[in-house]
Amino acid sequence: MGATSEDTTDVAAMTFTSDNNPAVVVGSARRAPGEGGVRSVPHMAEDDRKRRNAPGAPGTAVITKTKPQTKRPSMYRVLILNDDYTPMEFVVHVLERFFGKDHEAATRIMLHVHHHGIGECGIYTYEVAETKVTQVMDFARKHQHPLQCVMEKK
Repeated sequence: MGATSEDTTDVAAMTFTSDNNPAVVVGSARRAPGEGGVRSVPHMAEDDRKRRNAPGAPGTAVITKTKPQTKRPSMYRVLILNDDYTPMEFVVHVLERFFGKDHEAATRIMLHVHHHGIGECGIYTYEVAETKVTQVMDFARKHQHPLQCVMEKK
């Protein structure tokens, strides 16, 4: 008859004593070759095993750690509205300064606003979109232009 080997893994369980104080029980799990399951063999004295199964004895609890799910923030479109008074060059300057557009992209957006009455400057989280709208509106007022900038949920 050949020698058999067993795989052993250390395990720990949290238990609570009768006065609700936590205690850790350390044991080992063994699996013999050919066995499909794992059986637990805790390192406990015989009276501890008897006491554990008695009514009112401390119980065993499994502690799990849940990972909270984070939700993606809602996104908002920042839009510029056309008017008959704001110069096209001013709109291009605003797009370059506050939205980081290059001159070509800013001109393309400005022409879209001019022909269609509205144009998208960018898509941002609520706080960023709100800040950009405020900056554009304040800058336009400071330069005495009636340029309108709004945000809408995407």
